[in-house]
Amino acid sequence: MTLDELRKRIDTLDEQIVELLNERARAALEIGRLKRRDGAPAFAPEREASVYNRLKRVNRGPLPDGCFQAVYREIISGCRSLERSLRICYLGPPGTFSHLAARERFGASAEFVPVRDIPSVFEEVARGHTDYGVVPVENSTIGSVTETQDMFVAYDLKVVAEIMIPIHHNLLAKCPREQIRRIHSKPQVLSQCREWLAHTFPDADLREEASTARAASIAAQEPGVAAIGTTLAGQLYDLDILVPNIEDVAGNVTRFFVLSQTNAAPADRSKTSLLIAIEDHVGALFDMLEPFKKAGINLTKIESHPSRDKAWNYWFFVDLEGRVDDENVAATLETVSAGAREVKVLGSYPIAEDAWPGQEKPAL
Repeated sequence: MTLDELRKRIDTLDEQIVELLNERARAALEIGRLKRRDGAPAFAPEREASVYNRLKRVNRGPLPDGCFQAVYREIISGCRSLERSLRICYLGPPGTFSHLAARERFGASAEFVPVRDIPSVFEEVARGHTDYGVVPVENSTIGSVTETQDMFVAYDLKVVAEIMIPIHHNLLAKCPREQIRRIHSKPQVLSQCREWLAHTFPDADLREEASTARAASIAAQEPGVAAIGTTLAGQLYDLDILVPNIEDVAGNVTRFFVLSQTNAAPADRSKTSLLIAIEDHVGALFDMLEPFKKAGINLTKIESHPSRDKAWNYWFFVDLEGRVDDENVAATLETVSAGAREVKVLGSYPIAEDAWPGQEKPAL
């Protein structure tokens, strides 16, 4: 076929795609009507996980899986907004890694609300001011976010989804690379790029900021100043990406939780997060863990967190594979509860898929 013939073929296919997408949207509108009738939430992470998994099964190329996930994220976001516009709060200001994580999960059609700190995310969701909240939980290099753990003790919100995303930091500026004399970013980000900075900009003045977005705003206003931040921050503050992916450690991942007032529906592959407070006696931790071993339940995380009500008392954050209403999980939790001071179920939610290739993902 000639070039013109191939382009005409693409035009015809585009028209068919547009018509099919609108047909999909009409079906989504009907689903939205049924959800409103039944009082079901507009955001269904278990259904979206099923859609993405099916796309990966049926994709035969040449387009990679990551391309389809990115496209369908926005298709689902647009269709969801026809049902109802969702308000999502996150740790701001705009352009932070938490903002990127929220966009990654909910797509561009949602309304994103920045708040000043992690407690404010919990408060906004608890009061019903926003539909969902996105908070960082842990980083594979830095460890857990203790402020988020504290808030789970204080609030009764539910985890309905998790987001696992590799970290990529970018050098952002309006000036050429050779003119950079000062670089701004969050302390954690500067630390994660320390070796690269020492090798590439040994004489640069490194300045710590409260957020990568704040660093980007400074770089946008002052000549000879660069920031380390997200591609989204670069777009929002009209900065060029001079060097992408400058982090020292490859494979660094941040985990986020999506918060809601209600539980998620069952998914094909689920994970459950718990808070367990145990009595202080010999063998207490063993007694807590043994029922999971006997039931064949895989614990993917266990971490102690100091209780604020009494010195040297601890909560244990536990993740397990399965749902809280699975027969073996429910029976095991009943056994654990009998010997614990308290067991708090944070939620059962779809297991996040590994990062799809070819996409930048945010970090804390």
